[in-house]
Amino acid sequence: MPFARLATATTPTCHIGLGLAAVGRPGYINLGRDEDLGENRTVDALRARTHELLDAAYAQGVRYIDVARSYGRSEEFLADWLGARPEIDDIVVGSKWGYTYTADWTTDAERHEVKDHSLATYERQRAESAGLLGERLDLYQIHSVTPDSPALTDKELHARLAEAAAAGVSIGFSTSGPAQADAVRAALAVTVDGEPLFRTVQSTYNILETSAAPALAEAHDAGLTVIVKEGMANGRLADPYAPDALKAVAAETGLGCDAVALAVILRQPWAGVVLSGAATAGQLASNLHAAVVDLDEDQLARLAGLVEEPQAYWARRGQLPWH
Repeated sequence: MPFARLATATTPTCHIGLGLAAVGRPGYINLGRDEDLGENRTVDALRARTHELLDAAYAQGVRYIDVARSYGRSEEFLADWLGARPEIDDIVVGSKWGYTYTADWTTDAERHEVKDHSLATYERQRAESAGLLGERLDLYQIHSVTPDSPALTDKELHARLAEAAAAGVSIGFSTSGPAQADAVRAALAVTVDGEPLFRTVQSTYNILETSAAPALAEAHDAGLTVIVKEGMANGRLADPYAPDALKAVAAETGLGCDAVALAVILRQPWAGVVLSGAATAGQLASNLHAAVVDLDEDQLARLAGLVEEPQAYWARRGQLPWH
């Protein structure tokens, strides 16, 4: 698997990856984004910002980069960066298909992305991703699988995904919504010719939303690499929005709320890669401090008290506006 290339001995921050959802397009649902990006969100401005983030991430030991067809021009920006740095050959690149970006580089579109897990969408988007990333694409994931997703039962799609796997691309899936655990377990049961299809799972997990943990542990035990997304709960766990208990623990550690929130995830034995969704180099540097946060049992207990019911968490996430 490509994740075997993440060498902890030489790259202390290898378990932290960089996701480009927040900088690959002008609109997203993260809190504080107006301050993070400002008014200049032209293609060239976000391309430059993305390249700055990638330079900073690589220099600080990050080796996994996460993009998607629906993240605006994230694949294009990453491809440009990789093309200008042919000497960099130890990056693991993951992308996702299943959503089509429809906002046309605006922040006030009626719909920013359209979900479709059909075989036709896979074939179209696979060609688009290949056209940009070529052989640099290590992992291709179905974007936001839910228990009712047709991607879990479409045998023809499974066969095509297995063909891609045989050609050297790892196949994974991501999950969203209050039934993530059900989606993970259903995906673990998908096989082609008696062999498990999926090699990775990417799910939302943070100190507010922990419901997928048992299923992610099962996935890890089954040999999948677990990638954790939305560790900052779309900005809800960052200053100044963080709950008081998190702010108090962060003050005790002398580090940021973001570093503490991500450190809790890094402690999970099943967590293979934890994504930073930083929009600025400063945020990224702060996120990467998660690797050195030391939390005691009392602090962990106080943070555990912040857990929300999944339905409530996802209802609130669904109400976040696109900025």
